[in-house]
Amino acid sequence: MNPFFEQVYGIVAQIPCGKVISYGQIAKLLGNPRGARMVGWAMRNCPEALPWQRVVMADGAITGGDFADARREKLQSEGVAFLPDGRVNMTLSRWM
Repeated sequence: MNPFFEQVYGIVAQIPCGKVISYGQIAKLLGNPRGARMVGWAMRNCPEALPWQRVVMADGAITGGDFADARREKLQSEGVAFLPDGRVNMTLSRWM
């Protein structure tokens, strides 16, 4: 497995229930502040056991194409706060 992907998964595994982190935050934590897209590529292939739903865009937008609705439902069930426009309230729900 790609070592960068393994590092991404190590961070994602630690995100507590009810909290989210952005792709860019993960990239910064890994010393690659311009690597948000690489984090996205890693997340496309992440192991099912990881809390993949807890990784969102920096503005709180939910990505995932066909999985966006499932991601939103999982986050809502965990108590993640949302803004009226449907984005995650990053002020209240950001981890770290």
